[in-house]
Amino acid sequence: MIRVLKGNLISAPRLGELHVAEGGCLVLEDGVIRGVFHKLPEQYAAAPVTDYGDRLILQSFADMHLHAPQYPMLGMGMDQPLLAWLNSYAFPTEARFSDPHYARIIYRRLAEELIANGTTRVCMFSSLHTEATWVLMEELENAGVTGYVGKVNMDRNGAPGLLQETTEESVRETIRWLEGCRFDHVKPILTPRFTPSCTDELMEKLGAIAAERGLYVQSHLSENRDEIAWVRRLHPDCSQYWETYDKYGLWKDHTVMAHCVHSDERERDAMRRAGVVAVHCPDSNVNICSGICPVRQMLREGVWVTLGSDIAGGDQLPMYRVIASAIRASKARNIMDNGRTEPLTVEEAYYLGTTSGHRFFGAREGFASGDRLHAIVVDDSDFPDSGYRLSLTQRFERALYLMDSCSIAAVWSDGRCVVEKL
Repeated sequence: MIRVLKGNLISAPRLGELHVAEGGCLVLEDGVIRGVFHKLPEQYAAAPVTDYGDRLILQSFADMHLHAPQYPMLGMGMDQPLLAWLNSYAFPTEARFSDPHYARIIYRRLAEELIANGTTRVCMFSSLHTEATWVLMEELENAGVTGYVGKVNMDRNGAPGLLQETTEESVRETIRWLEGCRFDHVKPILTPRFTPSCTDELMEKLGAIAAERGLYVQSHLSENRDEIAWVRRLHPDCSQYWETYDKYGLWKDHTVMAHCVHSDERERDAMRRAGVVAVHCPDSNVNICSGICPVRQMLREGVWVTLGSDIAGGDQLPMYRVIASAIRASKARNIMDNGRTEPLTVEEAYYLGTTSGHRFFGAREGFASGDRLHAIVVDDSDFPDSGYRLSLTQRFERALYLMDSCSIAAVWSDGRCVVEKL
């Protein structure tokens, strides 16, 4: 079926660029984009039209790193560094997800909040609990969120008796979880929590599973200086953090590494050469005092950079707020570097929170023909009156800073309209 969406279309085809079609038309065929036009071609004249009027039709967001079981502790423990925060807050909270009923209540609300705020694609950590991970995947599927979810693996340095597996349990439950994944839009991704949480034996077995089943991998990298020193003590044979993944076959194309705050030139080059995805989590990095990621340097060197909310180290789930935080963090980096580092522009940060993340799932640039539609419709009519007529690019910038879930009138995910408030 062919249908037409009409409105002010804005997308980010390349880093720092916007494609704007004022009063434009986006043609869909069975959820697949056939083209964006300033004037509707005659061949589509008879197609049904959904007219969004003067509203903004933007690409939806991709959150490339967040911890689902930490959702109940948003805004807690923000005065502690990473390792203390994990033991005091994160591990006890995640342990509660041994109860699938509790998981159902929390994950349904999380999924609904994600989609209401225009996040249609995710790369997400669950806990180590198999049943709760299936519940999470099901609730995301039901809400219209697509992407990857991982059952966490951790057989050391957790909370024994509370949140830690044996190596045998971790491998066995990972296989059981993978065999039970039967979802259309939410797929499994292997998830060693981070190097300190996984023994060499477990990492080796996860590398073998990844190779045998053709699975992607997600974890953490160089987030905190104390963490890096810990990894060095655990793996004296590795000169850098990334090598602890590489030696077990977990460092490869499309491996997702969150943070990378303290990755030096050699580690960044290893990321670029392998096709590893760096996820910049600006809120979390500041909240837990890890540092400010050198995003501009990464982009100049050709590293694939995306954005993540990283709840609950990050305290904000909506990705439009994470985009704004990424801009602010880059300005702070500029100040720290005495003006030598160029801050991110609005267009660049939007690209990182949309197109760059969507690429991980096989999408191309902006509203590309042949891609399934992932979009939001933003109603900015209730924003403060500026006193003069704003251009579409000005309205776009203001929307990123001022929108909330009430401003999002519709959400399209994988070619389906999953939220409609009109």
